[in-house]
Amino acid sequence: MSVDIRNEIRSYMVARGHTYKSVAELLNSKLGLKVTAQSLNNKLARGSLRYIDAKNIADVLGYKIKWE
Repeated sequence: MSVDIRNEIRSYMVARGHTYKSVAELLNSKLGLKVTAQSLNNKLARGSLRYIDAKNIADVLGYKIKWE
């Protein structure tokens, strides 16, 4: 399941032309967080990404998380 989530988030990043590095930079500049590309990649690889992390990624990429 974590592989599915990782692939889904990665596909949204790629669709907007972003890498882990550019997403980390957006999170840092827009939200004032202290995120590195490596820490972002590690959370996705381990399946330890929290909901707030996913929401923040969606926000900086211009997406909304919708529960149906």
